[in-house]
Amino acid sequence: MSRLSQSDCSMDLADRAVGFLLCCISLTIFTYYSFWVIILPFVDDDHFIHNYFLPQEYAIIIPVLAGVALVCFLCVFIGSVMLKSKRKKA
Repeated sequence: MSRLSQSDCSMDLADRAVGFLLCCISLTIFTYYSFWVIILPFVDDDHFIHNYFLPQEYAIIIPVLAGVALVCFLCVFIGSVMLKSKRKKA
């Protein structure tokens, strides 16, 4: 059995830290969005909690724009990979 070197151990720790950070960010966004879309419509309009959220229209606009941006990014990425592989063959 081989022993883990110091750099392997630090990389593992860094990967875990990044993964934990991404999980925390995702959980925060999910909780915020779920509260915004599911619970906030049932709260009175003059309640102070509405100050922390955007208008309801943005609950649809933001995910749609994010989805369009993701699809555009994927198309550009796939196109660039196809062009690079085509150049290698030639």
